[in-house]
Amino acid sequence: MDPIIIVTLLGGVIFLLLVLGAPIKPLRFVGQGMIKLIIGALFLFFLNAFGSVVDYQIPINFVTASVSGFLGIPGLIVLIAIDLLIL
Repeated sequence: MDPIIIVTLLGGVIFLLLVLGAPIKPLRFVGQGMIKLIIGALFLFFLNAFGSVVDYQIPINFVTASVSGFLGIPGLIVLIAIDLLIL
């Protein structure tokens, strides 16, 4: 390709990104959500590892990982309370 066409295309892409904005925010939200899910799964893993001493475990699935990931330690306590009191 001719260098003038490449420079024009790159200039157009840069102009569109400046005018429309880069799609970074949706990717940031997805990335933060995935990190929270991983942290929730780690919370549940450690709970199951320490709970194996007293024969207690909570299954690690999407719902429990999202509750413990997005709510943190209070969410983990709520999961334990639900398991002990309701189930």
